[in-house]
Amino acid sequence: MLASGKMLPDEYSYSFVISACAWGKLIQFGEKFHGRVLVGGFCSNLFVQTNLVNLYAVDGVKNAHKVFDEMLDRNVVTWNTLVAGYVKFGDIDGARKVFDEMPERNIVSWTVLVSGYASNGECKEALGLLREMLWARMELNQVTLVAGLSACAEIGDLKMGRWIHSYLFKRMPLKSTVSWTTMISGFAKQGRGKDALSVFQWMENTQDDGSKPDAITMLVVLYACSHSGFVEQGRSIFKNMNKVWGIEPKVEHYGCMVDLLSRAGLLDEAHKLVESMPMEPNDAIWGALLGGCRIYKNVNLASQIAQKLGNLNLDDDKAAAYFVLLSNVYAGAKRWKDVADMREKMVELALKKPPGRSWVQIGESVHEFLAGDWSHKHGSLIHEMLLLVTVEARLTGYKPDVYQAAQAYVDP
Repeated sequence: MLASGKMLPDEYSYSFVISACAWGKLIQFGEKFHGRVLVGGFCSNLFVQTNLVNLYAVDGVKNAHKVFDEMLDRNVVTWNTLVAGYVKFGDIDGARKVFDEMPERNIVSWTVLVSGYASNGECKEALGLLREMLWARMELNQVTLVAGLSACAEIGDLKMGRWIHSYLFKRMPLKSTVSWTTMISGFAKQGRGKDALSVFQWMENTQDDGSKPDAITMLVVLYACSHSGFVEQGRSIFKNMNKVWGIEPKVEHYGCMVDLLSRAGLLDEAHKLVESMPMEPNDAIWGALLGGCRIYKNVNLASQIAQKLGNLNLDDDKAAAYFVLLSNVYAGAKRWKDVADMREKMVELALKKPPGRSWVQIGESVHEFLAGDWSHKHGSLIHEMLLLVTVEARLTGYKPDVYQAAQAYVDP
């Protein structure tokens, strides 16, 4: 069109071509067209500028925000584009700031931020925003509900999860692979393996090409089998992944199977599966097998795994976790010298085990706790109550290790 010289592009031409550059992640081409937009005097056009924000948001938020700030007129689509850009690059605080400044919001605005919170592990914030949506009388869509359900599964907000479950399946005429998978994941993370497998079987029996199980579905189903001890079901599902659904198992699927077999005490079978893998086992694979060694006190296999883990380049948190796990294996076998060697090794490498974390739901609120953390506003009262429980345990003749563990938590 430019080469012919017979017709000059207008704002619509540039709007579409810049949108194409954004979709194709062709930033350099987009910058050239941006220059032509400036020369042609189309920089005040709302659609052109919105697509420029979308273009620059592909590569980062700084230039996108610069174009946004230069705009004299903005609509909700422009604002949503900027929020999505911040979410894409993991700057949830930046996304929330833009969201709070929006003069008008639609379902996309809310959904982008809820999904952003959930995918970045800020599950309490995701559910808080979901409740704000309900108070604002916003109609929830499938993406929002799936993100909310994932957040419920992650922190154990069973009450909200049940409400979303009811809302999701009553009002969703077409259930996608994502919605089915999220439901299965929610049940699996709550330890409700039978329910997870029931939903999976329901999904399998649904005659809908748009909701066939995918690799992630298989992963959460195997996870459910692993944490519920369903060995035979896990074997069958793993075997049928490729045979029935044409899904080639990845290292994560092997990891779930190794975890399942290890938890069930089938360490030889688990080890053989690791040796037969078509890819190199990663630390998660060896860690799952090591966990089985701790439960069933298989010191010889644990020592072999330790050598395998030693050849991997692990970050400090993972290395510390595996050292502690191996130390526990040795302690279970009363090999105290090996325990001392592991602890000394951790000191030499300046490794610290990441603190344990748990959540407790009371009414509408979910409270998060870290081991040894006193930051909770009711921390003093909680520890006073724990001390009373400890004393009562002693008076009623509970086993020493029970109240000693509680006392160690109260006064480490």
